[in-house]
Amino acid sequence: MVTLTGKGVFGGVAIGRISFYQRAVSTIKRYHVDDVEAEIARVDAARGKAVEELQRLYQKALAEVGEANAQIFEVHQMMLEDLDYQDSIANIIRTQEVNAEYAVGTTGDNFAQMFAAMDDEYFKARAADVKDISERLVRILNAAGDGQVVADEPVIVAADDLVPSETVQLDKDKVLAFVTMKGSVNSHTAIIARTLNIPAIVDIGEGLKEEYNNKLAVVDGFTGTLYIEPDEAVLKEMEAKREEDIQKKLLLQEMKGKETVTLDGREIKLYANIGNVADAGIALKNDAGGVGLFRSEFLYLENSDYPSEDQQFQVYKTVAENMAGRKVIIRTLDIGADKQIGYFDLPEEENPALGYRAIRICLTRTDIFRTQLRALLRASAYGKISIMFPMIISVEEVREIKGILEEVKAELRGAGIKFDENIEIGIMIETPAAVMISDLLAKEVDFFSVGTNDLTQYTLAIDRQNPKLEKFYNPHHTAILRMLEMVTENAHANGIWVGICGELGADMELTETFLKMGIDELSVSPAYILPLRKKIRETDVSKL
Repeated sequence: MVTLTGKGVFGGVAIGRISFYQRAVSTIKRYHVDDVEAEIARVDAARGKAVEELQRLYQKALAEVGEANAQIFEVHQMMLEDLDYQDSIANIIRTQEVNAEYAVGTTGDNFAQMFAAMDDEYFKARAADVKDISERLVRILNAAGDGQVVADEPVIVAADDLVPSETVQLDKDKVLAFVTMKGSVNSHTAIIARTLNIPAIVDIGEGLKEEYNNKLAVVDGFTGTLYIEPDEAVLKEMEAKREEDIQKKLLLQEMKGKETVTLDGREIKLYANIGNVADAGIALKNDAGGVGLFRSEFLYLENSDYPSEDQQFQVYKTVAENMAGRKVIIRTLDIGADKQIGYFDLPEEENPALGYRAIRICLTRTDIFRTQLRALLRASAYGKISIMFPMIISVEEVREIKGILEEVKAELRGAGIKFDENIEIGIMIETPAAVMISDLLAKEVDFFSVGTNDLTQYTLAIDRQNPKLEKFYNPHHTAILRMLEMVTENAHANGIWVGICGELGADMELTETFLKMGIDELSVSPAYILPLRKKIRETDVSKL
């Protein structure tokens, strides 16, 4: 028996044979060409075909894993159309008089190295994307087929790593689990695994060898352990663990339709975090009481230009209607930092997490902000919408926001357009400054929602996306818990409710702590709704 360990990115146990992902072999050879313009024309034709393939992949991903996860293929289309990328290929062909395949491969390698060398984690991740699109072009130029998993039955898919196009093209009915040598807990493989509820282990290292192809194995996604050719004792233990997990998931279905109330009668609002209209369906499927965080920036990320008022209105209206009277809290545009949008033409910053982002953009580019507020107010006539503003650090900001909101309301009244006159407004508490003045901020709004991801980052002075700092990043830090307690006390003292919409909300090691503090609402990824409801219903706050 061989035992390998990596990072478990989704819990669960899978037992089956290992099948290594077979990539299409597309060898790149360098040779001289006489007609360089004909080679450039070949690249242009291949790019057109690649765009068609990516559009099909987008539609497939949209149906299987939702819009937020499908958008990577729109990003790949934009990268293919990037003028610097195209100019590099054409320049290599013309100056070196070489074939298209060599020029594309060389450009892909050069750009990937450039991205990989950057300090910013977002841009580092683009290295894999540019290699993916370059390999697609070379495959088309060589008329090679797609990669695949060769199996007649469901298998554990193994690979050095899997790029987005590979994970989406897999027949999900044939996938028991993912194991990869490389990758991170935020890789596309990890995201897909969590979305599809498939056990997965990443960063397992070079010990995962192709000689293990077709060997019986066990993936323990809870511990990040891969057992190859397990002995009888381990196999028996893992079969029992798998059965226990299956039974737990079946029991959780009994939580559907039940109230989220503690044993001593305290009701908690249990909502879902979503990024698009399709996610609203997943929230309903998991019996969420509402939407505690609608990340409206995905609407901007998915567009090649600023979304119009009507386009935004239709999205917000659809989500409000689909949630059928349940509360839908929509966060205004939160871009900057790790979420960059080309057409916003944002300046490069040495420290974007502390820079021009979120409400700072909205309050300096008020035309964009007003368009979104008009769309949100119009949609409020069709459901129970609340508006939430991110990255607040002062009372003055909140008052400026409220002034702009009142001006937009007056415009709509003047035009005879209906909206919810009493629409609820709230702010995100995600900076230490907001925590320290939460008593003053509470007098200005109807609710607080704590964004624990950024609050932890800013409080501990740790970049949460830097893998080198994982051992220092502690979201359970006493300082964070004291801040949450302070915010809750100040909110309640001023008659408003307070929730958590960051990752910490789904951390069941802290659920009892949150209930004891008096947190009123938890908003989490849809998959965590039922487990969290079970935990809450089994808790007696009076005895904590």
